[in-house]
Amino acid sequence: MLNPETVEHVYLAPGPTDLRKSIDGLSALVTAVFELDPFSDRWFVFCNRQRDKLKILRWDHNGFWLYYRRLEKGRFRWPVETGPALSITRRQLQWLLDGLSIEQKQAHRPVHARIAV
Repeated sequence: MLNPETVEHVYLAPGPTDLRKSIDGLSALVTAVFELDPFSDRWFVFCNRQRDKLKILRWDHNGFWLYYRRLEKGRFRWPVETGPALSITRRQLQWLLDGLSIEQKQAHRPVHARIAV
């Protein structure tokens, strides 16, 4: 099951990706283009040119998971410029999956409690 709360690192492939690629093709992109390890405890997110479909690739202790999402209406707010992989937070991933931009200007900044010693 897809649970963004369990992931520590999320990487987006900016720009469009050919989503005819499956596990082997996407993991090859992670290795060759991102220069990252597809077998690591990270999620790799890809989107098509029309921005209405995305795939998430992740490694689990003995195999890959490939999640696929297709919107019936609307578009993902996907970064259009190409370049290196973008590291985003779990919160940004949830915004993206909810149809929002990964840069929410009105969102409250995370607050971290400081423990006085």
